[in-house]
Amino acid sequence: MKDIVSAVLSGAATCDDFANLTVPETYRGVVIRREEAEMFEGMQSAHKDPRKSLHVDEVPVPKLGPGEALVAVMASSVNYNSVWSSIFEPLPTFGFLERYGRLSALTKRHDLPYHVIGSDLAGVVLRTGPGVNAWNPGDEVVAHCLSVELKSSDGHNDTMLDPEQRIWGFETNFGGLAEIALVKSNQLMPKPDHLSWEEAAAPGLVNSTAYRQLVSRNGAGMKQGDNVLIWGASGGLGSYATQFALAGGATPVCVVSSPEKAEICRNMGAKAVIDRNAEGYKFWKDERTQDPREWKRFGKRIREFTGGEDIDIVFEHPGRETFGASVFVTRKGGTITTCASTSGYMHEYDNRYLWMSLKRIIGSHFANYREAWEANRLIAKGRIHPTLSKVYSLDETGQAAYDVHRNLHQGKVGVLALAPEEGLGVRNHEMRAQHLDAINRFRLAAS
Repeated sequence: MKDIVSAVLSGAATCDDFANLTVPETYRGVVIRREEAEMFEGMQSAHKDPRKSLHVDEVPVPKLGPGEALVAVMASSVNYNSVWSSIFEPLPTFGFLERYGRLSALTKRHDLPYHVIGSDLAGVVLRTGPGVNAWNPGDEVVAHCLSVELKSSDGHNDTMLDPEQRIWGFETNFGGLAEIALVKSNQLMPKPDHLSWEEAAAPGLVNSTAYRQLVSRNGAGMKQGDNVLIWGASGGLGSYATQFALAGGATPVCVVSSPEKAEICRNMGAKAVIDRNAEGYKFWKDERTQDPREWKRFGKRIREFTGGEDIDIVFEHPGRETFGASVFVTRKGGTITTCASTSGYMHEYDNRYLWMSLKRIIGSHFANYREAWEANRLIAKGRIHPTLSKVYSLDETGQAAYDVHRNLHQGKVGVLALAPEEGLGVRNHEMRAQHLDAINRFRLAAS
């Protein structure tokens, strides 16, 4: 690995230099083990500890197939799917690998007694398989995590509808929390050259998810002047939704749960911020009964920020706890987009406020290649900035996942793989200088 790291850090190695490097037979990756899949059996989620289930093991480099690339991973990050993998919820990911392995001899490589996890990376292409023409050894890249087979017509209008659509590093093996990763070439995008490795690795999954949900025509199709209610606006998803709203001429109404999180939103430029805990909103009287009076109080508070206007778009992901309020406060003809249900999957809302007011609920899940590319392009242009709160080493990934599981973080949590320290990988110093204030402000806010 030393030769690879030296070539990357030099910044002067050519395509031929990288092509002539020897790819090692093994690499270090963060894995869960099939033999430990029941280690937390009977425990409540909150008591499951990723530090016990995540291991950094030496594993074989997978054989490269058609349309694929091996990437030297300089940095990665922890998403909530890494937490799900580590605590074996909602079920162990080895079932995903088994089903994927049954597709073909090539996918059989993924069905192993260990799972290298991780759905983000920033790094350098080492090798490409047959049929890859757009990428070469030495290209500095980031990866988005949609893995598709595209053998069915269903996926060709929107690859998120492909029957064999999977999240790389969660439903496939050889993910990004490792020194080397295996990706499909149509996952690769240019690394923003004014960012360090860890900064470039941070936005991937959440930035693309927020883009599709809020901006894309497959989501809410946000336009200038829209009022956008953003739940969890300081978090991994919400911080990017807030930035997209501000950059797109909309008005974000940011909902958070503490003064510290409110300050993060203000540092991003948001003016309308609601601390739901400080203002005491209780949308449920008990486990079975919601309180419409609280919906109305919440709607009245929103209108104080919007000049009396109701919400055009709700950026939903808490789920059960907030969904009734979200449907209620949306304006007539407005849109609720949802991509998750962290407080519970069984949503309840008063359907009269949906059908009689012609509102829409849109389900949104990650992003297709075009949407991910556009989201990354906005990062590269300096319109959207990474929200990175803390960076760990590969050996500390268990602790990083623990912090995310316990909600002890803000923004994204980064992981250094082959990069020996933070701050490396910046190629465009002039552009970085132009955006350094925003880069530092967003990182300090997330911290």
